Amino acid sequence: MLSNEILVCIAALLTSFLITYLAIPKIIHFSNKTRLFASVGDRDSHKGEVPIFGGIAIFAGILFSLLFWANLEYLQFALVSLVIVFIIGVVDDLLSLSPRKKLVGQIISILIIIYIGDLSISDMKGIFGITVVPEYIAVPFTIFVVIVITNAINLIDGIDGLAGGLGILSSSIFGIIFLLNPDESSQEMAILSFTLTGTLFAFLRYNFNPASIFMGDTGSLLIGLILSILAIKVINIGVYITEDIIFVRKGPFVTIAILSVPLYDTFRVFFMRIFNGKNPLHPDRTHIHHILLDLGFGHKKISLIIYFVNLLIIILSFFMIEMSLGLSIFILSILLFSIMAVPFVILQIKNRKSE
Repeated sequence: MLSNEILVCIAALLTSFLITYLAIPKIIHFSNKTRLFASVGDRDSHKGEVPIFGGIAIFAGILFSLLFWANLEYLQFALVSLVIVFIIGVVDDLLSLSPRKKLVGQIISILIIIYIGDLSISDMKGIFGITVVPEYIAVPFTIFVVIVITNAINLIDGIDGLAGGLGILSSSIFGIIFLLNPDESSQEMAILSFTLTGTLFAFLRYNFNPASIFMGDTGSLLIGLILSILAIKVINIGVYITEDIIFVRKGPFVTIAILSVPLYDTFRVFFMRIFNGKNPLHPDRTHIHHILLDLGFGHKKISLIIYFVNLLIIILSFFMIEMSLGLSIFILSILLFSIMAVPFVILQIKNRKSE
């Protein structure tokens, strides 16, 4: 018989799915009437006019599901942060905010998570020999981590269905981890996890290639913020396999594995830009999905390939969980960078043959 916690998570998932699923056609209709479409630039891989306000439906699904099923005593900080990020995203999708203004808004939402939600990375779990860190280091480091995760999700949202599918994978794994944790606040985090899973399943119905709507910055910021909250919680509590098997200090490793493709692709792109003497924030077409597009793969195949790679990394990470934290992260990094290097090598060989 299913426990009450699992039933509530299922209810939250179904509620967010239903609300998002019903909202998206209305948003598409409104966008078509008002001619609010995504612009097409040199880096874009889509053609034609596609509405960009899927993030509004994502927000609606998350908001109402949490209001129905979550204990807001534990998640009120998350709701406040999500509202701030939602406003920033909508304004940015409409008017294109400057990076500085977006960053200020993000930092405000993160400070709410830290000080109202009492959620920050104050223990490094032994990475580089570091354990407990003082608040003046924990606060800026937590801000940095949330900004990195949020922007990693934003940057991976380059083809139909990719960010949404990776978000489903990440949020569902986080949710399972929280369900295994007996702590009451973790049960609320499980509801938040499966709420995101449900809304993204509904969104993916309209965003998988050929996409009839995009999530926009509104959607990617919301997904990034929620995954950041879930990630910090897992980093702090560790990983519960069963009641008797607990890896308290392996939270950072498992979190990195769950978010592996967006994180490592972002770090790789930024490093290569700096190595080549370019501005690390200057956009280009060097993300993994751009390279696979250049190799001739379509949106569906690319999304499915990257889903599989991320899932494979998550599965392999559980076989490495008993290793030391530093060694497991090192092996994971080598493995993932090796896998992600394959399409770049193939493209270089293909370009040389065509010269």
